[in-house]
Amino acid sequence: MSTAALYDRDFHRWCLEQAQALRALSAMRANLAVPLDLDNLAEEIESLGKAQQRELASRYRVLLLHLLKWSRQPRRRTRSWRSTIATQRLEIARLLRQNPSLRARRAEELAEAYDEARTLAAIETGLPLATFPETCPFTFEEIEDPEFLP
Repeated sequence: MSTAALYDRDFHRWCLEQAQALRALSAMRANLAVPLDLDNLAEEIESLGKAQQRELASRYRVLLLHLLKWSRQPRRRTRSWRSTIATQRLEIARLLRQNPSLRARRAEELAEAYDEARTLAAIETGLPLATFPETCPFTFEEIEDPEFLP
């Protein structure tokens, strides 16, 4: 796949590959007509790709927080919670469509996001942390299913 096509199809992967290429060019000590700060340029491009990862983790955290609150506080459910759940699912789906290479990072990002969501759920609900399972009680299919509510 050409770099232009990769840029359009998977920005996350494109950033990581471009950063790797810039580092390789820097290691070769390329004699460029216009001097470039290749090491820092590679780091900045790589950080753009990692921003996509951080967005995925953030969206999972918010989604899981609301799924936990939904499951443990049925009398406090609101349309706002439902809307937040739907919004996060839509944005996760969009992010994964635009950055397919992030699919390989889903399990890692989800596990970390769940730990954070669990802590936040305890704070927001006032319920003991032990109220919420130590490991994520939802499957990927449930988490990303637009119709699923615990």
